[in-house]
Amino acid sequence: MDGYGRGRQGPGRGRANPYELTDDSPVYVISVAAQLSGLHPQTLRQYDRLGLVSPDRTAGRGRRYSARDIQMLRQVQRLSQDEGINLAGIKRIIELENQVAALQAKVAELQQAVEGAAVAMRQREAQVHASYRRDLVPYQDVQQSSALVVWRPQRGAD
Repeated sequence: MDGYGRGRQGPGRGRANPYELTDDSPVYVISVAAQLSGLHPQTLRQYDRLGLVSPDRTAGRGRRYSARDIQMLRQVQRLSQDEGINLAGIKRIIELENQVAALQAKVAELQQAVEGAAVAMRQREAQVHASYRRDLVPYQDVQQSSALVVWRPQRGAD
């Protein structure tokens, strides 16, 4: 997992087309990423060391940033400059956001499982009701009577 909750994959792994570019495709060298984010390359290196934004690495250990990494760099800079949050606080915010996203995904997964179980239960219940043998149930036509019966216990049976 990288610095913000998504798994990094090597070239071509996990995608139908290995040449398809996504927001997670690591394509920018550090100088381009620095220009796109408005930060100094040394700042990007510091953020990487602190685990705030962890770009992919090439075989030669060079950093490669994705469009999502650039967005994260801008967010870190905004939190630091505009909100006055220190880097340790920003790292904690990112960790908590990742936890929230993971928990939301788990909740969605569990909701789907519960809905599936409810559907299966209703189907099984319908099967059980359909299997009842209605021809074995005795039927009596009960008529109302106005007769009165008095009951008296027997005496002297002691």
